[in-house]
Amino acid sequence: MRIDDTLYRGRPAETRIPKEERCYDLLDGLGIEYYRVDHEHADTIEACREVEGLLGCGICKNLFLTNRQQTDFYLLIMPGEKPFRTKLLSKQIGCARLSFASPEHMERYLDLTPGSVSVLGLMNDRDRAVRLLVDRELSQERYFGCHPCINTSSLRFETKALFEKLLPAMGHEPRFVELPWEENRRNTLCISRFDNEATG
Repeated sequence: MRIDDTLYRGRPAETRIPKEERCYDLLDGLGIEYYRVDHEHADTIEACREVEGLLGCGICKNLFLTNRQQTDFYLLIMPGEKPFRTKLLSKQIGCARLSFASPEHMERYLDLTPGSVSVLGLMNDRDRAVRLLVDRELSQERYFGCHPCINTSSLRFETKALFEKLLPAMGHEPRFVELPWEENRRNTLCISRFDNEATG
């Protein structure tokens, strides 16, 4: 995978696709300082680690989930290296049989495609159909890393700005969950580094 080894400050000079441009418009409009690394599609753990080294922070794992009836939708953000266990999360939020939502629902509610899921996609959820779940551990990090709604770039900005500026502007209040690191193969979904890439 080709990675531009320059750490850029702010938006790119050239025009990008509309959904990416909207991310920069939002961040700039809120006065949030951010840094950017450009790269080819990051779809392996090794590639992500190399990007993180340049970015200077971890890139969070983003999971778009739904209940069995596909009536409730959740965006879970958590540390990238932490395993995801459906049973532990389901118990905390009172929702049984969580699974990955379909690419069609992802595009409908977040205007995103598999492999590019990002908290920034919540700007497109104007009807507040998606509930944001945040692993509390992320709130303790100085910096937050994510994609600008496309996985050919990765951004870093202060976690404080995420909770104090970005989420309020998008109209989404986070619900914090506690997800442990302990090894436990039961009730574990094997997923890729970023998000629902493994399902579609």
